[in-house]
Amino acid sequence: MPDDTPQYSGGCQCGAVRFHVRGALTDSSICHCRMCQKAFGAYYAPLVSVRQVDFRWTRGEPRRFASSNLVKRGFCADCGTPLTYEAPDGMAIAAGAFDAPARLPPTVQYGVESKLPFVDGLGALAVIRDEDDPEMTLLQGLVSHQHPDHDTP
Repeated sequence: MPDDTPQYSGGCQCGAVRFHVRGALTDSSICHCRMCQKAFGAYYAPLVSVRQVDFRWTRGEPRRFASSNLVKRGFCADCGTPLTYEAPDGMAIAAGAFDAPARLPPTVQYGVESKLPFVDGLGALAVIRDEDDPEMTLLQGLVSHQHPDHDTP
């Protein structure tokens, strides 16, 4: 009988830290609090709770920074990729660190009192595809050094 338990993998940009998840991930969120903004260097932090599933590090482990007396933030010490939000009630993984983040759409927003006033309008901004951007010719010789979106030996 085939095992249909959902499985996910992911890791940092350079591949020094990788993880594997076994179980349904149903708690994906966006946090707008100022601490998450700073930890991610972004307007908000997309996070996926791994509290109720089988989670393990499969290569390396994040370095951690205690961003408060209750929360630690994990990141790759080699490339700086934000990876975790670790609180007394469990851990969440940065949604973009998953190999297939499209499988994990957010279902709730936290810290909305710190939401930046323009965030709700992001979807209405002009859209330029890479192939239509004249400045992309500058990047034609770009060679990515990022780890691929799958496990490697």
